[in-house]
Amino acid sequence: MRQDVFKTIKLAERMRRTILQMSFDCGQPSHLGGALSIVDILAVLYGGISNFDITGRKNRFILSKGHGVLGLLSVLHHVGKISKEKILTFQKNGSEFIAHPIANHALGIESSNGSLGQGLSYGIGIALSYLKRKNEGQVFVLMGDGECYEGSVWEASITATETKLENMTVIIDCNGYQNDGAIGDKMNARDMSKKWRGFGWHVIECDGHDHQRLYLALNHKHKNKPTAIIAKTTKGKGIKFMEDNNDWHHNRLTEKLFHEAMNEL
Repeated sequence: MRQDVFKTIKLAERMRRTILQMSFDCGQPSHLGGALSIVDILAVLYGGISNFDITGRKNRFILSKGHGVLGLLSVLHHVGKISKEKILTFQKNGSEFIAHPIANHALGIESSNGSLGQGLSYGIGIALSYLKRKNEGQVFVLMGDGECYEGSVWEASITATETKLENMTVIIDCNGYQNDGAIGDKMNARDMSKKWRGFGWHVIECDGHDHQRLYLALNHKHKNKPTAIIAKTTKGKGIKFMEDNNDWHHNRLTEKLFHEAMNEL
């Protein structure tokens, strides 16, 4: 496990640099804060858990918080799914990469996602089909804490427990912010755990930037229950002027700020 953790930490470092480069090169505002908060989760998922072979119909990954697409594109580049030349077309005229993911199985992008609260239902459909066909693959869905205000999330969560989807893992990126501001007192990380337990899920709480804890949590399976990992993260993680600063939910990097951020890394 030590080698895997070292490898994923180095992967996360490279991913953050690539995210900044994509954002700066496009010359437009982009969703930086929420992409940086999920980097460590994605690095452990792709660098330590699975290669998520969509075409092989084995382990699957769905990015439900679609505005984290910079994180997804970055990790797909670093595991060899998308070329550097291609990801640097992000948000440029004629590019297939926009502010949210567009399904492209050849490039490793499982699903299109714009409206929040849809990814869990999508993942449950896959996980249920796997159980019926005795496919041993696991399904992972990454969501945001603000996304959990959507009622469809809780309708789907009931389905997952009633059908005993032990092959389903949801990771909640609890960075404490959404587009409109801070997450309210009734939807903080601790209460989030209570909610998922209340809906019958096996719940694991962990630091969403601690690679060893993430590795252990993501490798865990609970008999006859889906698993929810409540990952406490920092929005804009890794860049001091972005950390816990919701101005960087969606913003544009100037040349000065780009170099300042790269120098920090």
